[in-house]
Amino acid sequence: MKHAQINQQSIKKLMDIFYAKIRNDQNGLGSFFNHHIGTNDQEWEEHKEKIANFWQGLLLGTGTYNGQPLKTHIELSPFPREFFALWLQLFEESLNSVFEEEQSMLILQRAQMIAERFQSVIYEHKI
Repeated sequence: MKHAQINQQSIKKLMDIFYAKIRNDQNGLGSFFNHHIGTNDQEWEEHKEKIANFWQGLLLGTGTYNGQPLKTHIELSPFPREFFALWLQLFEESLNSVFEEEQSMLILQRAQMIAERFQSVIYEHKI
């Protein structure tokens, strides 16, 4: 059953489904994430919790995330710009399996805006 509301439980479910897709991706994104996050379940659980907190803050005004996501991505080793399209594709697939269309589109729009901003700064150096 798809969620009609965005809440902590639905965001956690999204993180579980999405990051399972990321970990198993065979197009380069999976190995990139596994290199930077790690390969054991505990490291991935910590990452999922951190990113769930990011989304809770963005979508619900709650959560404990207090990082600097743009700075974090800038400091990563260089990665192909195409990874953003892969990330968004897997994210959209995950959204569509968790949420009803209205909620899915709302979250996807936010993710697309973030991806555009990150790409602008990382690849075009536009701050």
